[in-house]
Amino acid sequence: MTDGPDAARIRAVRIRAVVVDDAVLLREGLARVLDEAGIDVVGQFGDPASFLAALPTLAPDVVVMDVRMPPTFTDEGVRAAVEARRIAPRTGILLLSQYVEAAYAEDVLAAGSAGIGYLLKDRVTRLDEIDDAVRRVASGGTVLDPEVVTQLMSRRRDPLAALTPREREVLGLMAEGRTNAAIARALVIGTGAVEKHVTSIFGKLALEDTGEDHRRVLAVLAYLG
Repeated sequence: MTDGPDAARIRAVRIRAVVVDDAVLLREGLARVLDEAGIDVVGQFGDPASFLAALPTLAPDVVVMDVRMPPTFTDEGVRAAVEARRIAPRTGILLLSQYVEAAYAEDVLAAGSAGIGYLLKDRVTRLDEIDDAVRRVASGGTVLDPEVVTQLMSRRRDPLAALTPREREVLGLMAEGRTNAAIARALVIGTGAVEKHVTSIFGKLALEDTGEDHRRVLAVLAYLG
């Protein structure tokens, strides 16, 4: 699903792009496709850290990156995308993934919906689809795979759907009335890790610290409900 400015006008603009993917063949192949489409590939990176370090200097219009990258191959690409938007808010982000990971899509959309894309690698069947997606995202449009949209809509019906398995464990122990220290002992993790999980739970459940409501209680109510 795409939206954005008129396609003809988008193609008339020269775009600076960066490709971030740990798979060398995919990274270089994608860079070549973009180059042949008239898009200037100003940087290629195999890991998020080196990309973020070079981002201010390269000043790309759009970044095309994988979701799962070293060192853990989980959400490094997503976290790098969110950080990239903090460093350069006008930089478009196009995420490519082998799987529908709606939680990751939500994290990126939460950083600003303008200039955001999320496509599934296996469903991109034509090279011009990548060209079009990159140009639309670079110009401030949104490009989401229909399957990602479906997953996002279904998640909206369940406030707990955005939680990771570990966050559900933490919330379940919170519902038992355990303190962060007790939760840490039960899960054999540090209290700092528990605090991060609790903060993430509050964020995903949209429980802002207003100073009036007890967010821990509200989170437990959402869990029990």
